[in-house]
Amino acid sequence: MTTVREALAEAARRLAGADVADADREALWLLAHVLETTAGGLRLRAPEQLSPGAAAVYDTLVARRAAREPLQYILGTEEFMGMTFRVSPAVLIPRFDTEVLVRESAARLHGSVHVADIGTGSGAIAVGLARLLPQARVVAVDISPEALDVARINAAANRVGDRVEFRLGDLLEPLSRERFDALVSNPPYIGEAEWAELMPEVQRYEPRGALTPGSDALLYYRRLAAGAPALLRPGGFLAVEVGYDQAAAVSDLFAQAGLLVSTFADTAGIDRVIMGHLA
Repeated sequence: MTTVREALAEAARRLAGADVADADREALWLLAHVLETTAGGLRLRAPEQLSPGAAAVYDTLVARRAAREPLQYILGTEEFMGMTFRVSPAVLIPRFDTEVLVRESAARLHGSVHVADIGTGSGAIAVGLARLLPQARVVAVDISPEALDVARINAAANRVGDRVEFRLGDLLEPLSRERFDALVSNPPYIGEAEWAELMPEVQRYEPRGALTPGSDALLYYRRLAAGAPALLRPGGFLAVEVGYDQAAAVSDLFAQAGLLVSTFADTAGIDRVIMGHLA
């Protein structure tokens, strides 16, 4: 038998040895998950004995994290825009930077708009837009049936399931007969040259197809720029998240497609969102 305090100390040591950042806090979160309590509540229970069953489950979770499996996949959830999202290896883990894309897009939409989220993954963008735009109708597209299953769960859990429609298909193909006020996307944009430099959590566990298009890092931006104008209503826009060094290249692609380009920076001052309006 071991105490909560002892188990936390040993887990933190194992995680630190595996180069997990913030090992103390992650050890705390994992044990709080096992004991179905909060991190604060767990601190109050530090002298308690940990049952053999709980200790075994905790050991398994710590081993998974020490192998650099993302904490979010182990816990099964991630926070985004104040909402809780279910996540699994079928979808990317929502990132804070993507809030810029959602908020800047929503700020330019009003009333009963028709919006599409291209490559919805967990549904973070579609659900975020639906929450910020209570009269909007949102179409969420993904090529992965497993991702759409996760996104449906998240839309229902965050009370917008009645206003988000899910469609299976490749990029813009499921939208060919409609017109939209906005097309929003966080497409795969990591080039093959960058792949080897990614953290193990990303490289080993997150869905590769949602991260990289292969040798041409701008492939999906080219396809979106080519197809979006025909799907936009007058004054509508295409908005995308881009990599840290891609803003100029994507802006050029949008301009060549006849779109009026604006850029928006993230909290670090990096141009993170490119928006192209149809004149």
